[in-house]
Amino acid sequence: MYDIIIIGGGAAGFYAAIQTAIENPSLDIAIFERGKTVLGKVKVSGGGRCNVTHAEFDPKELVSNYPRGKKELLGPFHAHSTGDVMAFFEERGVPLKIEDDGRIFPKSDSSQSIIDCFLKETERLGISILKNSSVKSFLPLKENDGWQITTMNKHYKCKTLLIASGSNPKIWQQLDDLGHTIVPAVPSLFTFNIKDERIANIPGLSTNVEVKIPAKKQYNSKIVVQLKSQVNEQPILESDGPLLITHWGMSGPAILKLSAWGANILNEYNYNFKINVNWIPEYSTEMLEQVLFEIKELEGKKTIARTNAFDIPRRLWINLVAAAKIDKGLKWADATKDILKDLAQQLTQSSFKVEGKSTFKEEFVTAGGVSLKEIDFKSFKSKKLPNLFFAGEVINVDAVTGGFNFQNAWTGAYVAAKAMART
Repeated sequence: MYDIIIIGGGAAGFYAAIQTAIENPSLDIAIFERGKTVLGKVKVSGGGRCNVTHAEFDPKELVSNYPRGKKELLGPFHAHSTGDVMAFFEERGVPLKIEDDGRIFPKSDSSQSIIDCFLKETERLGISILKNSSVKSFLPLKENDGWQITTMNKHYKCKTLLIASGSNPKIWQQLDDLGHTIVPAVPSLFTFNIKDERIANIPGLSTNVEVKIPAKKQYNSKIVVQLKSQVNEQPILESDGPLLITHWGMSGPAILKLSAWGANILNEYNYNFKINVNWIPEYSTEMLEQVLFEIKELEGKKTIARTNAFDIPRRLWINLVAAAKIDKGLKWADATKDILKDLAQQLTQSSFKVEGKSTFKEEFVTAGGVSLKEIDFKSFKSKKLPNLFFAGEVINVDAVTGGFNFQNAWTGAYVAAKAMART
């Protein structure tokens, strides 16, 4: 008989176990992990460096990075936020560093530092870790409001149960059977698959952009001219920031923000849609046309292809000039008004067809999970079942890339731990 059983040996599960044991050392706590190893997602996070959290210390600003959970996480972030997480690791001998883009990593640049910290703490605090313990069922015990946990070979009992199983369909199904509402899971962080000559030969190139996704109802193969009414319509999704061209299409923060905020819409589109990229986001199409006419007057003797007047990579410039059907030898002085308009269009409103998605590195994140309406966010306790708590990605919370998904795990685990220590 355990006081507390935690299902899931990942970031949220370990953090919750440790924080609970610190708060109440008398509790007998066990972590159940279905695999041979624990903390697998921590291991691969951030390219093996573990993007622990993000240097956003204002809870009001921090919640703006959560497409789902923004309102619910505000209170919890006031209780336990970025600075608290940094202090936790640094007090345990894991110094951290803040990179230029705000992401926070261990100074060792190794996720093993985080894993070793957790394993050392669980051993010090006497927390049991049961590997190869896939949970087959968990059922509330009527006689004492506790829980019975069944693995392949054994039955266990506990007073309090915390589910930190991440995106686990079998766990979600059991919760559904017990009366919880499960929001269907869809991918949240993913890159866009695009086959297009403009980006085919320049993988690895990165530049700052503005990206918009128009409503799919605008797509009509019979329309061969651009309608002014379409240009003025508001996009359903938009973002800005660095865009990375890859062998399979597009990635980088600008794309990943779209994938997170548009997780449900893009799933409905079956990951087939169009995006419009402004490669020079400080200019609108009309403004850029005027600038190109000025360049024509100043640089008339130079060829357009070899005169990159903007802060975009040279190889991209050459490809976009070619896409505007401009001959390599054409000089600025010989460019007609229509040619310069086409170039401005290509630079500020490049349209690309997205046909599918790819997982962002090894960091598979989903939107979906336990309905937020059925969780008390003062304790991360179930409103439906007694002595049941949640933490991490098992609930319908997800974030953009940059350490924010881990911050949700740390915060939920901490708040749940405080409540569980008192039960």
